[in-house]
Amino acid sequence: MPKTISRRLQAAREKVEERPYDPLEALQLLKETATAKFEETAEAHIRLGIDPKYTDQQLRTTVSFPKGTGQSVRVAVITRGEQVNTASEAGADIVGSEELIEEIQKGMMDFDLVIATPDMMAKVAKLGRLLGPRGLMPSPKAGTVTTDLPAAIAEFKAGKQEFRADRTGIVHVMFGKASFSAEDLLANLKALQETIDRNRPSGAKGRYWRSIFVSASMGPSIQVDISGLRELKLTDAA
Repeated sequence: MPKTISRRLQAAREKVEERPYDPLEALQLLKETATAKFEETAEAHIRLGIDPKYTDQQLRTTVSFPKGTGQSVRVAVITRGEQVNTASEAGADIVGSEELIEEIQKGMMDFDLVIATPDMMAKVAKLGRLLGPRGLMPSPKAGTVTTDLPAAIAEFKAGKQEFRADRTGIVHVMFGKASFSAEDLLANLKALQETIDRNRPSGAKGRYWRSIFVSASMGPSIQVDISGLRELKLTDAA
């Protein structure tokens, strides 16, 4: 049976034209179409000219959003020795060593991010099947395997976020709340665009950016003019 579209979503869709929008105009429209009864997130969906089945065309990195994400992040840290106290004092929500690994193996998942110190990675590896599919496996490239726990915890709590291209070459990233000003959303979206350009996989050939759409979590997709976003100066988006 065909899906029934709610009146709310139908009304929101009618506001969106099938054309690329200027970045700021797109984000103003995102806010206008965020009409759910709860605070919606702002999402970006970016199709790239990559085929992640090849190792030199994979994209996995982190972005630091200058305006934050509007979400509280529960951080779990797997470490040992003096670093346990260091992580607790730095604001980690859950800290532990082998006993924390055992709890996670038993199904405890009360966290949004896992950070580990290098000396624990051999033991953390056994969590690969649990954390990997959820995108939570610590990785040096993502900044979640580190000896500088206070800096890592502070950055992720402040709005640093890990992301990757899925197997079809699409990046899905939450980059703020629909309640943010359009200018703050633009600053975050610009930071995401620059991060994706800066981390272009070496094997990417031809046109790298194929399309970018933004939306509120319960709203319609709005196409953004790629050139307009890439040509925007960060000072214009600040």
